[in-house]
Amino acid sequence: MPRPTNDEKLAQVHATALRQFDEIWSAVSEEREQCLEDRRFATIPGAQWEGKEGDQFKNRPRYEVNKTHLAPMRIINEYRNNRITVDFISKDGKNDDELADACDGLFRADERDSGAEEAYDNAYEEGVLGGYGAFRLRTEYEDDEDPDDERQRIRIEPIYDADTSVFFDLNAKRQDKADAKHCFVLYSRTIQSFIDEFGDDPATWPKDEEGTGFDWATPDVVYIAEYYLVDEKTDYALAYLGPAGDEKKMLESALTDDMLDELQATGYKETKRKRIKTRCVHKYLMSGADVLEDMGVIAGRNIPIVPFYGKRWFINNIERCAGAVRYAKDAQRLKNMQLSKLAEISAVSSVSKPIVAPQQMTGLSKYWETDNLENYAYLPLNPLIGADGNPMPAGPLAYTQPPEIPPALAALLQLTETDLADLLGNQRDTEKLVSNISGKAVEMIQQQKDIQSFIYESNFAKSIRRAGEIWLSMARDVYVEEGRVMKTVGQQDEIDTVKLGEARMDPETKALSTGVDFARAKFDVVVDVGPSSTSRRQATVRELTSLLQMTQDPETGMVLLSTAMMNMEGEGLAEVREYSRKKLVQMGIGKPTEEEAEAMAAASQQTSANDKALEAMAQEAEAKATGERVKVLKTLAETKKIEADTAETLSNIDISQTDQLASLAAQLGEATQAGAAEQVPAVQNL
Repeated sequence: MPRPTNDEKLAQVHATALRQFDEIWSAVSEEREQCLEDRRFATIPGAQWEGKEGDQFKNRPRYEVNKTHLAPMRIINEYRNNRITVDFISKDGKNDDELADACDGLFRADERDSGAEEAYDNAYEEGVLGGYGAFRLRTEYEDDEDPDDERQRIRIEPIYDADTSVFFDLNAKRQDKADAKHCFVLYSRTIQSFIDEFGDDPATWPKDEEGTGFDWATPDVVYIAEYYLVDEKTDYALAYLGPAGDEKKMLESALTDDMLDELQATGYKETKRKRIKTRCVHKYLMSGADVLEDMGVIAGRNIPIVPFYGKRWFINNIERCAGAVRYAKDAQRLKNMQLSKLAEISAVSSVSKPIVAPQQMTGLSKYWETDNLENYAYLPLNPLIGADGNPMPAGPLAYTQPPEIPPALAALLQLTETDLADLLGNQRDTEKLVSNISGKAVEMIQQQKDIQSFIYESNFAKSIRRAGEIWLSMARDVYVEEGRVMKTVGQQDEIDTVKLGEARMDPETKALSTGVDFARAKFDVVVDVGPSSTSRRQATVRELTSLLQMTQDPETGMVLLSTAMMNMEGEGLAEVREYSRKKLVQMGIGKPTEEEAEAMAAASQQTSANDKALEAMAQEAEAKATGERVKVLKTLAETKKIEADTAETLSNIDISQTDQLASLAAQLGEATQAGAAEQVPAVQNL
C-alpha cells in the first residue's frame, strides 16, 4: 500500500481538526456567549439594555447606574497591587540550588522583556468580568535581522477575547488543561486580507452539507485557527554494557538493525530497559477549508496556552464558568428599570393645575399666563351659564393631580440596592476607615474584604504555576547554547547575568559545578498567594517593627532592622534596600549573588593574606626580642663568670703580696693621673 502524500496527511489532519472543533463548539458555545455578555454588561455603555429588557423600554427613558463595574474593578486592583509569580524548587528540596535560582531570574527577565504584565492583566480582567481568560507563551529570535543568530527567548503574550477564541479538548478535566490533547486559538481576518495573504477566496469553499455549528466564513470576516496537537508515544530507554565496562544509552526508536548488529558484534549486551513516554506538540494553521501551514513541532512538551477561570464547575459533564458579574445582572437590570421608571414619573409636572371650561378663560387668559411673573392677588374666571340661563359658580371644574410613586416601586428600590450589595460584596464598611483605629483593626477589615476576591487569585495562581511549567519545558529546548550570557532579574528587581553551561568552582567548598545547564532543569513549580488587601512588604515591615521593639539582642535587632529596611517601599530607597541586603548577606542571612560571592571570597583572601603578614611580622619581632634576651643573658653569665674567676684569683693570693698589690695599685692610679703610659706594661706583667 503506497504511503500517503503530504497533502493527504494534511487533509486528514484538517478533517480531524474540524470534527474536534465542532464537538467543542457545540458543547461550550452557549456558556462562552454568556461570558462575552457578562463582559459587555459590565463595561460597555448601553449593553445592560440589550435583549428583551431593552425592547420593552423602547421609546422610553433607559438609564444605567452601573453597580456591576466597580466590584470587579476592586478585585482586579487587589491583584495588581499584589502580583503572583512562580518559584522553581529543586526536586531534592535544596533551597540553594544554583540552577533553580537561575531559572527564577530568567523567568522574571522574560516576563519583563515581553511585557507579561499586560498578558496577565488582560487574562485576569476577562476572567473576573466574564469568567474566562487566557494568555500564551511562544519563542522568538533575539535578532530577526541576523540570519546567523539562532538564539531565542521565551515571550509571554496576551490573548484577547479568550472566551470566543480559545477552545481546549473536551476530555481535559484539569483546570490548567495540562491533560489536554488538542487546542484551538481563533483569529478573525477581513476577507480581503485573507485573500491577499493566502490566495484563497472563501466564496469558493464548498458548502457544509452537515451544517456544523461554527461558520468559518461570514460576509464580513474569515476565521483562521492555530491548531495544537499533542503527539504522545511510548518508547524504551535501553542501556548496553560493553566488554571494557563502558555503557551506551539510547532509545529503542532510534536503534536501527545495523546499530544493533554492531553492538552485538562488539560484545555489548543489553543490561537495562525502561518504558518511557515521549511527548511533543505539533502546530498547524488552518481555515475552514484546509490546513494553511504546517508549522512543525514547537519548543517544549506542552500546549503553550494558559487558561484562567474566575469560577469553574463541571455540571452535566460540561465545563461551566462565571465571573463576578454573572449573578448580579438581574438585580442590575431591575435597578435600571426602576430608576428609569422613577425618572419618567419625576419628569411629569408635580404642580396641580386647574381644569376649566374654555368660556371661563375668555378675555382672562393673560392673567393666568403671567401669574408666575406678576404674582396677582387673585385670578379671575368668567362664570358659566347654565341651561336655564342663570350663571353658575365660577370656580375650576377640577384639578390635575401630580403623579405618585407607587409604594411597590419604593420598596423594590431598597430591596434591589441590598441585593446588589450582597451579590457584589458590600464595600462601604471596608472603605469607611476611621483615622484613629489601630493597624490591627484595619488589617482585619481588609482581610474581610479579601475573602471576596480570594477565589480569583487562587485560580489565577494555578494559571501562573502552569505558565511556569510550560516556560521550563520550553527553556530546556531553547536555552541550550553553551557560553551564552543571559540577563536575569532578582527578587528586588536587581539585574544580573548568567552564563549557560559554564563550569565553575565554588569559592568556599572548591567543588566544581556544571553551572546553568537546562538539561538538568527538572523542578517543582510553586506559587505564593498572600494577602491581597495591602502590600505584603508593608505587612512585613509592620511585623518586623513590632518584633524590633521586643528584642533585647543587638545582633537580632540589627537583622530585624536590616530586613525591614530591605522591604520598605518608597521613592529613592533602592540604595537603602541594596545596602540592607548586602549587610544581611555579610551576616550570613540570605544567599549572595555571584559577584558578591566572588567579592567576599577576594576580601576573605585579602584578609587572610593580611593576617598572615601581621603574624609573620609578629613572629619576627618576637624572634628578635628573644635573641636580644639571649644576648643579655649571655652577657650576664659572662659577667658572673668573670666575677667568680676574679674571686678565685684573689683567694689564691698570699697575704704577703697584699701590700705589694696595694702599692702597685696606688702607683697605677698615680700613673693614670699623670698620663705615664710606660708603667702599664709593668701592671700587665704583674
